[in-house]
Amino acid sequence: MTLQDPAPATALARPARLRPGSRVAVVAPSGPVPAGRLEEGVAILRDWGLDPVVAPHVLSAHPELDHLAGADEDRAADLRAAWCDPSVEAVFCARGGYGAHRMVDLLDWAAIRAAGPKVFVGYSDITVLHEAFALRAGFATLHGPMVATETFLKDEPTREHLRATLFEPETVLTLGLDTARTLVPGRAEGVLYGGCVSLLAADAGTPGGRIHARGGLLAIEDTGEEPYRLDGILTRLLRSGSLTGVAGVACGSWQLCGPYEKIRPVLADRLGALGIPVVEELGFGHGPTSLTIPLGVPAVLDAPADGGRCTLTVRTPALR
Repeated sequence: MTLQDPAPATALARPARLRPGSRVAVVAPSGPVPAGRLEEGVAILRDWGLDPVVAPHVLSAHPELDHLAGADEDRAADLRAAWCDPSVEAVFCARGGYGAHRMVDLLDWAAIRAAGPKVFVGYSDITVLHEAFALRAGFATLHGPMVATETFLKDEPTREHLRATLFEPETVLTLGLDTARTLVPGRAEGVLYGGCVSLLAADAGTPGGRIHARGGLLAIEDTGEEPYRLDGILTRLLRSGSLTGVAGVACGSWQLCGPYEKIRPVLADRLGALGIPVVEELGFGHGPTSLTIPLGVPAVLDAPADGGRCTLTVRTPALR
């Protein structure tokens, strides 16, 4: 298998934007999917004018491991089939959880590359697949809400930001909620990559994993990691060399990671020593409102020292 140079220095191939009538597939690469939430999420996609199809194993359950949405081979087959179907223009993940690491090497990356870029949306455990699409296929993807998750179903700003990114990406070039603040001041440019930071750390050192970050702007978030565990996760990324050359860091939500006053010193300690701009609480990830972050496109991170508005500005629309 030929891998792309595992560095984010150059922009990746972007898929085409969606339009009314676009056929889209829903897959479950990780954890089991609640049927009711899936039905609600698919209905929203239809309301957007899309033509959603649900992959065969989305509602499957592993016979012994109830944290998985079916067997690894079945979950991989669903994603491979959706990507290689020329009638499908986008692939939406139903939810995260756990399991992407188990099936990522079962995918036919030569066939995926040959099929070309498509819209791919997910976050959390799906971070493993974002990295694989970037490094093994050279495709840009969307770190965004999943169709069977509560944030997508219940939060209108979350849904609207994803919808605009899919249909009118030039209207959402400047990203950042009012919560965004400067942790380390400065301005940085690079190609966006990242996702759930514990998954990035778990991916470090694996075959085809990222070996440095030269030319990259890192976006990170997580859920359910206590401050000391987050310290260890960031330390692993630092020690592995995975953050070498990173231009700046945009931090999202740290849902269920403990009081933020305990998280902030960890971020400042581990990231501050890099001497690069760092923005906190930009507004993506597992929080109650989650912006869609395009990965694989050039962007600018602004972290003013004077208390001005912190932003992440995408230089190129997420989709063509």
